[in-house]
Amino acid sequence: MAAKSKAAKAGSAALAVKSSPYVQRLMQDEELRDNLKTAFDSARAAIDRLGNGKTPAKVILDDKKFQKELHNASEALRDAAQALREGPKKKKRRGRKLLLVVVAAGLALALSEGLRNKVLDLLFGAEEEFDYTSTTAPASPPPSPAPTAS
Repeated sequence: MAAKSKAAKAGSAALAVKSSPYVQRLMQDEELRDNLKTAFDSARAAIDRLGNGKTPAKVILDDKKFQKELHNASEALRDAAQALREGPKKKKRRGRKLLLVVVAAGLALALSEGLRNKVLDLLFGAEEEFDYTSTTAPASPPPSPAPTAS
């Protein structure tokens, strides 16, 4: 009977862990997992530096690499904790908005001649409209050849 109760307890514990929002978040959020891995790796490196033969006081006070690893671990843990508090980040849907803006702009250009002219003027410069008037007098007709005497 003891084995059945242990198995039942383990099963209920597994269900509780599986339904935990923190575990769900950890399974879904890659950035959260990266922060926790960075924190773990940096903490491991800092602990390894403590055991490198120097006195712990000397390592804590003087070892710049130890201090850097400790700083990295604390920042990664802070980022992970903040991510857990904020909840999952929602992906912004810019595609629909962009499509809507493009379609609206296309319709506006197609339906409004004034807007179309403004856009063309902005893109290619204003058209110069002018009327051509000649300042020279028309050329006189060439003299007709004189009849030759035969």
